[in-house]
Amino acid sequence: MLKKIKIISIFGMFLLCFLTHFLYNWFPNFLFSIFFPVNESIWEHMKMLGSSILLFSILEYFLFKRFRVNHNNFVLSLFLEIILSIIIFLIIYLPIYHFVGSTFILNIIVLFISIYFVNIIGYYVLKFRPLHLEIIGVIGIILIYILFGILTYFPPYNYVFFDKVENKYGLNIYEF
Repeated sequence: MLKKIKIISIFGMFLLCFLTHFLYNWFPNFLFSIFFPVNESIWEHMKMLGSSILLFSILEYFLFKRFRVNHNNFVLSLFLEIILSIIIFLIIYLPIYHFVGSTFILNIIVLFISIYFVNIIGYYVLKFRPLHLEIIGVIGIILIYILFGILTYFPPYNYVFFDKVENKYGLNIYEF
């Protein structure tokens, strides 16, 4: 049953990305600026990816409980899925972006591949013996979102943080 839930999670997280992409635009506020993209930069889309994983994992947790699925290391798995999704996405996407540019279909494919691979990793972490490292997962997730917040309000001048659509960095702070 664990494998079935993780397969559902791949598609659920992927579809949730389409919703989380627009949440800040629909409800612009400080909290949403930390969890959801505030512009079209590459980096801001990492928040979309991470928050989709975080939000869908809440449902995943309740499915584990509902169907009495044996699992271990849930929070550690969640932390690894969020951080590795960002790393995997950027490792695949940045060379493509550099040589080909940004295309919607390539963005979607890389997004799906990233979610696919982190769910495989998450599956094995959940099946692994209890590691008693949940505090590392909690601290890691908190640090990721602190970093998201800082980089939203104080993005470096780098193409990864630049929104080509609105010609700006972050939230209107570094507008050109």
